[in-house]
Amino acid sequence: MQRRSRPLSQVSDFDIRLLKLFRTVVDSGGFAAAESVLGIGRSAISQQMGDLEQRLGLRLCQRGRAGFSVTEEGAEVYRATERLLSAMESFRTEVNGLHSHLRGELNIGLTDNLVTVPHMRITHALATLKEHGPDVRIQIRMTPPSEVEKGVLDGRLHVGVVPQAGALAGLDYHPLYEERSQLYCAVGHPLFYVSDNELDDARLDAQDAIAPNFRLPAAVQAHHQRLNCTASASDREGMAFLILTGRYVGYLPDHYARQWVQQGRLRALKVATRFYDLSLATVTRRDRHAHLVLECFLEALAQTHRAEPTSQ
Repeated sequence: MQRRSRPLSQVSDFDIRLLKLFRTVVDSGGFAAAESVLGIGRSAISQQMGDLEQRLGLRLCQRGRAGFSVTEEGAEVYRATERLLSAMESFRTEVNGLHSHLRGELNIGLTDNLVTVPHMRITHALATLKEHGPDVRIQIRMTPPSEVEKGVLDGRLHVGVVPQAGALAGLDYHPLYEERSQLYCAVGHPLFYVSDNELDDARLDAQDAIAPNFRLPAAVQAHHQRLNCTASASDREGMAFLILTGRYVGYLPDHYARQWVQQGRLRALKVATRFYDLSLATVTRRDRHAHLVLECFLEALAQTHRAEPTSQ
């Protein structure tokens, strides 16, 4: 066989398949023995070996009446093939290992006061993420919903959790929680000891109240708009501060208010009519780059959802 005048320029997938066949032939000790291993006939093996020798410009083996033997050049190609296939397997193993040995960081932005949600889905997902990636660095920022969305859009945050009030362009939203908010007042407020049966809507709507200045669905905004809002807050904690003064009424999530209700410091007003349900959602950037840490966290959240299909 005439040698190639130029070196091999690249190794294609076809070359790799031929090299694997060559390795099997050598390991089997010849074409006949390789038939059962490869599942193809001797003529097909001979044809593919000829293709490989033609592509490499080298005689790799002797075959004929004297039997099968590997040439000196064939032995060198065999050893190079072993190194190549071993390196490919190591590459595959290491890349697959990235899925089970996560590294990097997760920057997550949260609306305040989600830690009191009974089902603790975010907490469980963070625990799962840390289990899969002990070296992952988690950074949580508690900010108003508008800042969470802005942070996800500009890349400062990988993911956020916000009240779902209509999608902003460039962001994806996936429902996470349903929470109920009720209208509260604190001990010391004139309505604290007034029973719901004696409390008419006109009197309630005349009380000083607190308006949230973050985005909410129109149906939820309507509950606030009927009140006499003389104060505002950028988050639920700010609303709680003002309600606890005993001078304002305002809406709070029931899971967040529960601690003060149990202490006798807050009470819900007109519980049969003055409430609304709000969806909170995870938010991610639509055109985000592949990020294994983020994908692991989102999958962990999805698993908590599947485990609690009726969570509210």
